[in-house]
Amino acid sequence: MVRFQALQYARDASNPRIARIVLDRPDRLNAIDERMPGEIRRAVELANDDDEVHVIVLSGAGRAFCSGYDLQAFGEGVVDHPCQQERTPWDPMLDYRTMKRFTEDFMSLWHSHKPTIAQVHGHAVAGGSDIALCCDLLVMAEDARIGYMPTRVWGCPTTAMWTYRLGPMRAKQLLFTGDTIDGATAKAWGLAADAVPAAALEGTVRSLAERIAGVPRGQLMMQKLVVNQVLASMGLEQTQMLATLFDGITRHNPEGMWFRRRAQLHGYKDAVAWRDSGKPIPEGAEAQSLVEQMQRELDAKRR
Repeated sequence: MVRFQALQYARDASNPRIARIVLDRPDRLNAIDERMPGEIRRAVELANDDDEVHVIVLSGAGRAFCSGYDLQAFGEGVVDHPCQQERTPWDPMLDYRTMKRFTEDFMSLWHSHKPTIAQVHGHAVAGGSDIALCCDLLVMAEDARIGYMPTRVWGCPTTAMWTYRLGPMRAKQLLFTGDTIDGATAKAWGLAADAVPAAALEGTVRSLAERIAGVPRGQLMMQKLVVNQVLASMGLEQTQMLATLFDGITRHNPEGMWFRRRAQLHGYKDAVAWRDSGKPIPEGAEAQSLVEQMQRELDAKRR
C-alpha cells in the first residue's frame, strides 16, 4: 500500500468506480509543500492502474481546496532552495528543473487516462488554481474563489492553463490584476462546469462522477485524448516551458526578492497583504535598494 502524507487516496465508499483524492493539510488550507505534487502524481497513477476506477474526484479537506504554495515555508523560510536560491547566483536551469517537475506532477491530472473532476470549495488560488485547472472539469461552490494573485509579484502560473480555459481576454484580465473570481462567475465565464451552493457541492459532484463512471473506460480515454490533443496542437507544452522559466525569473528579479525579503522580515501574511492590496509594488532600482536595506535588518536580527 502506498502511504501518503499530504493527501488521502481511496476508492469511493459507495461507488468503487470513483477514486477520491483529498488534499489533506487542512491546518495550512491544504497549502502545497514539497511532498504534495509528487503525491498527486502517485495517486493519479494508482487510479489509472486500477481497472475498477473510471473517474477521479480531487477535493480538499477542511476550509479550502488549496491555498497555493506554502509561503510560510517557501516565502518566509530562510533555507536555500532550488526555487528560491539565496546563497549562490541564481541557476535558472536548476530552478526550471525543480518547478517543471512540480508542473508535470500537477499535469498528471490532465494526462490521466481517466477523467478528473476538481471539487472546489473555499479557495483554489495561486498554485492551488494550477492544480484545479489541470483537472478536466471544475465544479465549484458559488462562493468559492479561484485566481492567481502572485501574478502581481513573485509568480507566474506554470501550468499556463488560464488562456486555454478562458481565452486571451479573460486570462489577461485575471493575470494583469491578480484578482480572483467566485464560483458563480467562473461558471458564467465557462471556467467551471457548474457552480452550486456550498451545501449542494458534494451531491452535485457525486451525480456528475457517477454519470461519467457509467461510461466504459476505453470510451472515456478516447474522448479525453481527442480533446486534449487540440490543446497540445495549440502549443500547451511550449507555453508551459516559457511560463515555468518566467516563474523562476519572478522569484529572483528585484521585485521578487523584495517580496521574499519582506516576507522574511515581517512575515508572509504582511507581504501577501501588500501584494493583494493594490498598492504599487516596488520595482527596479527602488526594489533593489529596499532588498539591500531589509537584508541588513535581517542580518542584524540573526546576530
